Amino acid sequence: MRLTEIDFGAARPIEGYGPGFFRIGGEAHDAPLLVAPGHVASWGGFDDPGPLLQLAGQIDVLFIGTGGEIAPIPPALRTRLEDAGLGVEIMASAPACRTYNVLLSEGRRVAVALIGV
Repeated sequence: MRLTEIDFGAARPIEGYGPGFFRIGGEAHDAPLLVAPGHVASWGGFDDPGPLLQLAGQIDVLFIGTGGEIAPIPPALRTRLEDAGLGVEIMASAPACRTYNVLLSEGRRVAVALIGV
């Protein structure tokens, strides 16, 4: 079997996570966190839609990791994101990280907003 190392180019995959943090580019970042093309930034959680809305037109899918378990996001937030043209997928944070990395490796235009596990 031949294994090929994945080249993410300039994109930064999520390398790991633990209680209240995510590791990206060898650095630990406190949650909540937004990982998007070209940047990693703090995020204020569900009450802070601004950084998410700024991604409209730049990405096709926004994954929202809701922590250790899948949970609904506020309906008003989901409506605002979808009205801005963002495809929104809700899942627990661990699967959101994995899904983000897979689609990132395929060159897809994705971002992920993460609540800590």
